[in-house]
Amino acid sequence: MTEEYNLYVENIARRSFFHFAKGLMPRLMQYLRFERARRKARRKGAVIADDAILIPELAARANANLAIGSDSSVGSWKIDTRNRVKIGSHVIISNDSEIITTSHYVDSPEWEHKNYGIEIEDYVWIASNVLILPSCRKIGYGAVIGAGAVVAKDVPPMAIMAGNPAVKLRDRQCVHDKLVVPSLLSGDFKMYWKTWMSKSPYNTKT
Repeated sequence: MTEEYNLYVENIARRSFFHFAKGLMPRLMQYLRFERARRKARRKGAVIADDAILIPELAARANANLAIGSDSSVGSWKIDTRNRVKIGSHVIISNDSEIITTSHYVDSPEWEHKNYGIEIEDYVWIASNVLILPSCRKIGYGAVIGAGAVVAKDVPPMAIMAGNPAVKLRDRQCVHDKLVVPSLLSGDFKMYWKTWMSKSPYNTKT
C-alpha cells in the first residue's frame, strides 16, 4: 500500500465487522459489473488497467484506440474512440462528459474526416457535462476542467479551466493523491477487502 492511501487504510481499519460487511456487498456487486466491462473492453483491443473503472456503456464502444491507466475512473460513455484516446492514471472523468476525436475538413468539397486523438495525463479531473473538442490534443498533468466547460485547446498542467470556451482561472495547488479514485464509484472491492483483512483489529487473523 502506497503512502497516498493512508487515510483510506485508516478509515477501513477502524471499522467494526458489521460496518465492514455493510460496505462489502455493494462493492462486490460493482466489482462484478466493472470487471465484466474491463474484460469486454480488452476483448475489443483496449488496454485497461486492472483497477481502472469504466462503465459498461463505454466498454461496448471500446476498441484498440482506448487506453485507461491504473486507479482511473471513467463514468461517461461519450468517448469517441475513432482515434487514439490515452487516459493516464488517477484520472477522474465524470458523468456525461464528452470527448470528440474526429472532425471534418471544412474547406474540402468532399468534407472528408479529419482525425485527431487525445492524451489525458495523470491526476486530471474532468467534471460533469464537459465537452472536449477534437482541437484539444492534450490535457496536462493534474488539470481540472470545470462542469459544463467547452475545451477547444490543449490544457496546460495543473490548470483549472472553466467556461465556453474554457479559459484558465488559476493553477491547482495540489493533485488528489490521497484519494482512492475507484472508490468514487464503489469500484474498490479488492482494495477494501485486503485492507480490512490486513489492518483491522477486529480481524482475528492479524
